[in-house]
Amino acid sequence: MTERKPPAMPVEDWVERQIRMAQERGDLDDLPGAGKPIPNRRGGTMEWVAQKLRGENADIAALLPPSLALPKEVADLPARLTKEQSEQRVREIVADLNARIAKAHREPQVGPPLRMGPVVVEEAVESWRAAR
Repeated sequence: MTERKPPAMPVEDWVERQIRMAQERGDLDDLPGAGKPIPNRRGGTMEWVAQKLRGENADIAALLPPSLALPKEVADLPARLTKEQSEQRVREIVADLNARIAKAHREPQVGPPLRMGPVVVEEAVESWRAAR
């Protein structure tokens, strides 16, 4: 545990002192990546976030604005519905998606404009029945 910063000492001086003391003790020897260059981060400023999410197998759709996430969800809907066992559940999923589409149309747009309407429930149910 490090000591508390003396009140009269500037933060930068205190941090530098802590680093120097750790180096002298050898606490920073044999760290992973020691002596290697820092990897060049290509891409935008949020590239590291995307890499982190990929590394954790997280769903990056959560980061998309509704105008991009909702069309993707509609495109993935048939595959999602085939996993459902009841027509009632299929209708609930489509109703929830349609409610989120309506909400996205009512709210101020973030990102590109949303250019889609609601999913037709009966068509989704028919597709679900045909896939069973």
